[in-house]
Amino acid sequence: MADETPPPPPTVTESVLEKQGPSPPSHVPAVSLSVTESVSTTVAEKEEQTPPPQEPIALEPDSTDRGSGKEELPLPPPPQALESDSEPPAVTETPKEEAPPALTAETVVISESESQQEVVTESESLAAMMVKDEEGPPPPPEPTAMSTTTAQEEVAAVVEEKKAPQNLASFKEESTKEVDLSDSERKALEELKQLVKEAIETNLFNSESKSEENPEKGKKQEPKEVSIWGIPLLKDDRSDVILLKFLRARDLKVKDAFVMIKNTIQWRKEFGIDELLDEDLGDDMDRVVFMHGKDKEGHPVCCNVYGEFQNKELYQKAFSDDEKRVKFLRWRIQLLEKSIRKLDFSPGGVSTIFHVFINVPWWYLAFYTMISPFMTQRTKSKFVIALPAKSAETLFKYIPPEQVPIQYGGLSVDYCDCNPEFSDADPATEMTVKPGTKQTVEITIFEKCVLVWEIRVVGWEVSYGAEFVPNAKDNYAVIIQKPTKMTPKDEPVVSQSFKVSELGKILLTVDSPTSKKKKLLYRFNVKPFCN
Repeated sequence: MADETPPPPPTVTESVLEKQGPSPPSHVPAVSLSVTESVSTTVAEKEEQTPPPQEPIALEPDSTDRGSGKEELPLPPPPQALESDSEPPAVTETPKEEAPPALTAETVVISESESQQEVVTESESLAAMMVKDEEGPPPPPEPTAMSTTTAQEEVAAVVEEKKAPQNLASFKEESTKEVDLSDSERKALEELKQLVKEAIETNLFNSESKSEENPEKGKKQEPKEVSIWGIPLLKDDRSDVILLKFLRARDLKVKDAFVMIKNTIQWRKEFGIDELLDEDLGDDMDRVVFMHGKDKEGHPVCCNVYGEFQNKELYQKAFSDDEKRVKFLRWRIQLLEKSIRKLDFSPGGVSTIFHVFINVPWWYLAFYTMISPFMTQRTKSKFVIALPAKSAETLFKYIPPEQVPIQYGGLSVDYCDCNPEFSDADPATEMTVKPGTKQTVEITIFEKCVLVWEIRVVGWEVSYGAEFVPNAKDNYAVIIQKPTKMTPKDEPVVSQSFKVSELGKILLTVDSPTSKKKKLLYRFNVKPFCN
């Protein structure tokens, strides 16, 4: 995924006509934008001299981990301190202590698609932990935020109250183009393709398990097609992309990757993945897991809102007995399989899903703590963990603010009659408001129009005001909104518009008296002026 965008310079100018339609007759843009920052007079001198708290270092992975055979999951030993996993070594640091708020978001990047057999093992283990709580949902979790790149299924990261492991890896997906492959990757890929070819020709992937006697043994059978995620192996270059995923998941160890593929195919056959796609499993869990938007690299984003299980009724629907737990498991895997089958998988295409885990319950965090010592370094480095106060900030490093749901710090809402001015396609500007400063967004207008804007400061606790200042010296400024102290209980996003009948500028001011940095989001559109 893309690295964090640095804050804009003190002065920025841009035209908004390109996203609105044809430019006006003159060569002068209809609107220009500048941003200024000044020290707030409301901050005590002691606070002004205190340096702002440092941001935690975020983990960023480059690729994805795939599931392995069932026999590869040993019983976990006592939990160890959480790390993150990928090729570069994990880097840990202890952020400054902060009292965590009540809500959080965990961000997990899932880069590349993994085998689903581990999904079953993981979910069954979770079910065993949850069965102890059948009388009701577990107590609300201590919110946390994290980001990871794993393959198909999710693993939630644990965040200690005062310490969050961090990593400096990159979330950029590894290239699948042949020209970008290293010599060792090309060699390993050719060797793996040869093994897969022999297995297909001998129907190894379609053979019965060793414990079952095959009456047809000894007879020569026609090779049967073998596919993963709807893509037949060795039919075209999309198959190469899939094989590369397995190779990279096993550090280019050809035999290990082949065993992993064989186990994956066997599990998919036993679980009945192809038949599962057509099952009607209802929509009760649509608010728990859903696809929403894309990250900065164009990967589809899957939101896993397991905090919804704090709702007792929903919890009972999913986990009150074995039948319901199995149904939830099948529903979750069905959604994942359908989403993966929509990916490109051609060389250079999008073959990764970015997973976001939000308000993960205690039992999910406990499960991750248990299995983390057995994860490879590659897998662990795919996690990005942030303390609750850094949740939205961490999300914005990998997902554009306009693509992040409004309830998790972004601007994305369902497009409807009540909010027809903006969609997820309208880009937002993100900037940092330093402690004890006043930030002013100045939008200069060069022609009559209607300016529509949205503004949000994550967590608020600032004063916000808006006014129109005409160019003509004899005319008065118009107060659109007098400076008002905004609190977390106010509407998360302020939406306003102003009919500009004369040339001038609109000033949006955010005055932050606190000692904490704040994330400011805004975007605007220009509409034709109508008398």
